[in-house]
Amino acid sequence: MNKKHANIPIFLPQLACPHRCIFCNQNHISSQNHIPSPEEAKEIIERNLATIPTDYDIQIAFFGGSFTGLPLELQESYLKVAQPFIETGRINSIRLSTRPDYIDDTILKLLKKYHVADIELGAQSTDDEVLKKSGRGHNRECIKIAAQKINNYGFNLGLQMMLGLPGDTFETAMKTAQDIIDFGAKTTRIYPTLVVADTPLAKLYKQGKYQALSLENAILWTKEIYSLFLKNNITVLKVGLHPNKDFTSNKYLLAGPFHPSFKELVLSEIWFDKIKNINNTSLSKNISIFVSETEINNAIGYSSKNKEFLKKSFKNVYFQIDKNLKGYEFTYCRY
Repeated sequence: MNKKHANIPIFLPQLACPHRCIFCNQNHISSQNHIPSPEEAKEIIERNLATIPTDYDIQIAFFGGSFTGLPLELQESYLKVAQPFIETGRINSIRLSTRPDYIDDTILKLLKKYHVADIELGAQSTDDEVLKKSGRGHNRECIKIAAQKINNYGFNLGLQMMLGLPGDTFETAMKTAQDIIDFGAKTTRIYPTLVVADTPLAKLYKQGKYQALSLENAILWTKEIYSLFLKNNITVLKVGLHPNKDFTSNKYLLAGPFHPSFKELVLSEIWFDKIKNINNTSLSKNISIFVSETEINNAIGYSSKNKEFLKKSFKNVYFQIDKNLKGYEFTYCRY
């Protein structure tokens, strides 16, 4: 049986980011301004470990900035904090996020020495024009080379993407998703672009030079991209930004397809596509749809959307758990 997984996140907002990407203000996105020192990172780890069962697979996760853009000595200081916990077996490994242009052999050798297992690159797009308009400071080839190096050193590669950046289209977004697969990523994260206050993108939005994706289009794009990743055995770690009090109160969010249950909306649409063609010539029949335990809520649909749709064709609609089914498998019977 696979162990349950838990991350201990240590957030380093915008630390070491060499460029101000057009869309980014990590402090507003995370509601965190303080950057923890290595000593404070140790306290965060100890505090979290006190709440996580001992049989979990646990990783320390350095998120938020470009970790490998830090001076090597500071990188090593953060990494050293984790080592006593790894040596005792309480922590399994480390994961971190960074930029494609902050990967080289010296850095990768250091990360290997200190038990880093997963490296996530903020690719955002693999379209050179989109990258240029977004102020990323690197191109597609840089992402490809960094991904190849990470894979060659035996790390687990993650490639994050954003939808609806300036110049992005459904076609370029799908090409980015295919590149993520082709570059050998094992994991990904999908983030629709949001217009956050105090960013260059906010200025363009106010000037009428940028239009964010609608929620409907963001869901449709993400549905297709998520399905492509599923088909190619890429694990999608996250879909959409985690809601915080400042976003839900619109304190910093100016525009864009934000929804506190964005992932659920996407998964609901994936299931709708699977079951929408189940029809019935007579409203006198019932239907039972059998799905895995993990997917039953998504199959029923956000706000019971999918169930309500089927109720237009059937007298009664039942969703039931079948423990023999996995993932997006389902069966049904009409009676």
